[in-house]
Amino acid sequence: MEIGAEGIVYVLIFIGILLAVEGIYLFAFGKSISLSARMNRRLELLEKGKSREAVLQQLRREMDRHRQGLKIPLYAILADKATKGGIAFSPQAILMLMAGLAGAAFMAMTFLTEAPLPVRLLLSVAMGVGGIYVWISHRAKKRVSLIEEQLPDAIELMVRSLRVGHPLINAIGIAAREVPDPLGTEFGIIADEAAYGGDVAEAIKAFAERMDLQDLRFLAVAVAIQQQSGGNLAEILEGLAKVIRARFKLFRRVKAITAEAKWSGMFLSAFPIVALIMITLIKPDYFDDVKKTAYFIPAAIAVGVFLILNLVFMRMMVNIKV
Repeated sequence: MEIGAEGIVYVLIFIGILLAVEGIYLFAFGKSISLSARMNRRLELLEKGKSREAVLQQLRREMDRHRQGLKIPLYAILADKATKGGIAFSPQAILMLMAGLAGAAFMAMTFLTEAPLPVRLLLSVAMGVGGIYVWISHRAKKRVSLIEEQLPDAIELMVRSLRVGHPLINAIGIAAREVPDPLGTEFGIIADEAAYGGDVAEAIKAFAERMDLQDLRFLAVAVAIQQQSGGNLAEILEGLAKVIRARFKLFRRVKAITAEAKWSGMFLSAFPIVALIMITLIKPDYFDDVKKTAYFIPAAIAVGVFLILNLVFMRMMVNIKV
């Protein structure tokens, strides 16, 4: 089997690993981890007859399980993203899944390629770890994006509740019941912690740090200032919701304007690699003559460096902060 064909096999194995992880996750947890359910997970647990305190303790354990895995070697690079993504797997389960997928990739490469043993071992470990990392990163990005989109609606629900006379804790609780996951459950945790004596501003701040979202930090600061010095919290939160919506509108406009540049950069970066693979598949001996020259290796390295620089500079040009 030619090198180009083996490269395609490696890509297919890696894609298979990503699909396998998602399939195992859905099989193990089903609808309980869905980000598009009509009822958020906290309310579902309460509907099953569990007490409010028991549900809070369970959600807290799930929330902190990945931070407790920071001491585990190799897992530290995944802990932050797994926390943001609300991954239901425990750290130990994720490491076992890495090992299992690496073993599956090794077996697939053994039967489908002629790569030497050290190469198969190295690639199987890289695919097992890399597949889990890519999958967790994707889920974390998706969950954080959903929270960002839901936040203005949740704040406006709080504003309406405050204006009809509800206290802040009740306003957060109302938002927790009306907003779906992921933000609904997170607001429910904040409301429950406040009901059991916790500080609302500190709970929101902890949530903001866990998700690393600036808008949530603004919300925490607004609540903390109102607690310390008073003021019309409903008016402050209404202004915050408008600012968040305006920022989203501007962000989407910037995204639309830079879409052409992003796709151009992706095409220009991927074209040489795709062309190399196609040439290798169509005419495997195409580079045989130049491989024997002294300039082949330096030229290949230079091309690789320029491709990487192209990716870096294209990303810098279109990565506009709003």
